[in-house]
Amino acid sequence: MDIRLADMQLCAAILHNLDSCILGKHDEIERLFIAVIAGGHVLLEDVPGTGKTQLVKALSKSIGGQFRRIQCNPDLLPTDITGVSIYHPKQETFLFRPGPVMANVLLADEINRATTKTQSALLEAMEEGHVTVDGDTYLLPEPFILLATQNPIEFEGTYMLPEAQLDRFMMKLTLGYPDEADEHRMVLFGSEGSQPSDRVETMAGIEDILRIQKQVLSVHMDESVGKYLVSLIRGTRDHGGVLLGASPRAALSLARAAKASAYLQGRQYVTPDDIKQLAPYVLSHRLLLHTESRMNGLRAEEVVNQVAESTKVPIRLER
Repeated sequence: MDIRLADMQLCAAILHNLDSCILGKHDEIERLFIAVIAGGHVLLEDVPGTGKTQLVKALSKSIGGQFRRIQCNPDLLPTDITGVSIYHPKQETFLFRPGPVMANVLLADEINRATTKTQSALLEAMEEGHVTVDGDTYLLPEPFILLATQNPIEFEGTYMLPEAQLDRFMMKLTLGYPDEADEHRMVLFGSEGSQPSDRVETMAGIEDILRIQKQVLSVHMDESVGKYLVSLIRGTRDHGGVLLGASPRAALSLARAAKASAYLQGRQYVTPDDIKQLAPYVLSHRLLLHTESRMNGLRAEEVVNQVAESTKVPIRLER
């Protein structure tokens, strides 16, 4: 069997695995997996009890590799994440003790409960794939995927993520409440006493994910589609209600996400629909609206949709 076809089947098996853990959320799970195979980080923002942590644990178990979890709180120090150099008297030298950031999948639970100083410890890791401790640089394992959660309705004892850090997340996703039928099934399964992620099987290894990520990068984007993407990005900067539009990093993130979406659908090329469908999840959290716009009820998602509708779609694609 062709290795590419086998890997696409592997992706389908992983998605099916995750669907069995978080019921009725296939689209949200697929977007999360798109970010993973595109090499991006994800911010999961939702109210408590919607399955954010269970989904991350199920994902890490499905793809293998090292998994670490940080429970963020105001007492957490940067070195609690990156690691620390400890002096050993017998050896008369400092030895580096790695922190939980040295993992393939890192869950930062309730990231907005960590102080801004601690949040900044993740900036270098998210963008450059390494951390610096006491002047020494340590490479992170590949792939390194940060999946962070936060509660959007509880503000006491929390610290808002700065724009520079939000820009490093490829996507911001929400799960939302399940519908009645799925919640009924969830109650029946949950009454057995086990956690949903405990039932998930390991479907792949880290080497499989690295190979799939390379295949995603090889997906073709026609020049006309690239111009459409750039026009959409620049449109967010020109919108009257926006103070700070999408960055060049956002454009690169949207391009990689669109390639991953095309890959999962079995295509070797990106279409404008791939870009348009993912744009709200890749761009919305990066936009800073004018105060007056926010007071008038304008939301970042609406801005992205307005820009997408007004951006001319290329007709002819080279495939």
